[in-house]
Amino acid sequence: MKKTPLYEIHQSAGAKLIDFAGFEMPVQYEGINAEHLQVRNKAGVFDVSHMGNFIVEGKDAKDFLQYMTSNDVEKLFPGKVQYSVLTNENGGIIDDLLVYQLGENKYMLVVNASNIDKDYAHLKQYARDYDVELKNLSDDMAILAVQGPLAPSIIAELTDEPVEDMPFYTHRTLRLAGHDDILLSTTGYTGEKGFEVYAPAAKAKDIWLSLFEAGKDNLKPCGLGARDTLRLEKGYCLYGNDIDESTTPLEARLNWITKLKTGFLGSESLKKQKERGVDRLLTGFVLEDRGIARHGYEVTDKEGNVIGKVTSGTMSPVLNKAIGMAYVPPEYSNEGSEFFIKIRKKLVPAKAVKLPFV
Repeated sequence: MKKTPLYEIHQSAGAKLIDFAGFEMPVQYEGINAEHLQVRNKAGVFDVSHMGNFIVEGKDAKDFLQYMTSNDVEKLFPGKVQYSVLTNENGGIIDDLLVYQLGENKYMLVVNASNIDKDYAHLKQYARDYDVELKNLSDDMAILAVQGPLAPSIIAELTDEPVEDMPFYTHRTLRLAGHDDILLSTTGYTGEKGFEVYAPAAKAKDIWLSLFEAGKDNLKPCGLGARDTLRLEKGYCLYGNDIDESTTPLEARLNWITKLKTGFLGSESLKKQKERGVDRLLTGFVLEDRGIARHGYEVTDKEGNVIGKVTSGTMSPVLNKAIGMAYVPPEYSNEGSEFFIKIRKKLVPAKAVKLPFV
């Protein structure tokens, strides 16, 4: 398995390591609930160096990304970040990603670890028609996600530049923890205030240690387990669970990043789907009885007829309730709608709720 530049630190800290997308990654240190609440109340840091990083540069870079991604790249400017998806010709989601505009004709894409090779091949296939150069920097970069209400004050300790008032989904390059040319963005996957730190792999350990020196008692390391429960409380999609090539952004309620007028790849199929209406919608729910809904569990009506499947589910550490998301027919997707989750052989009542849960 591949290892991130911080693998030895995770080992020495006693992290429980698992195989995730071909990387040996920490799933937890102290425990998922403790790490979850640490991020909600103070601050936690995640090693997300397994994520993919591509550079798209050249005269046609903007036009290329406008065709390849669902959001409106025209709205970007140097220093701005955008959430988007890559779609296939049928409108299915190849991946969800972040698009950074670094300069006039230069962008960075941050993609999911499990999709690095697939995404890069997909982009290369269509890049032939544009004056662009693609570079895969995934093996050369480290990414640290510092998340939680105290994250801004911790990062501020490590730089002379003002960062606490950086707008959401922006980035800048600065000197951090004694290292020049570190890219800092106000993005994350927890719904809390926070930053993602992009640095050359060789600098990752020093920055990690500097973060804990600055954070003292307010920062703890967190694993993928808490990252998953944190994102689910906010209703964020996880690729491979809630979205994949068999789902469209309209079904996943990602209309807000699906700008059909831009004419991106798959937009014609999505226009047709929008006109006829979707057959299912990703819907948040809370269980009304004991049990936890897991990925793949069946959703039924009161007669026991299968109407959908659970995509994500957990026990919310903040709400102390079992929450989840599932694709169900539109008539079951409205707030307050009732359906059932088949857990073992029992039909457990559930109620549709408006996202986010927290």
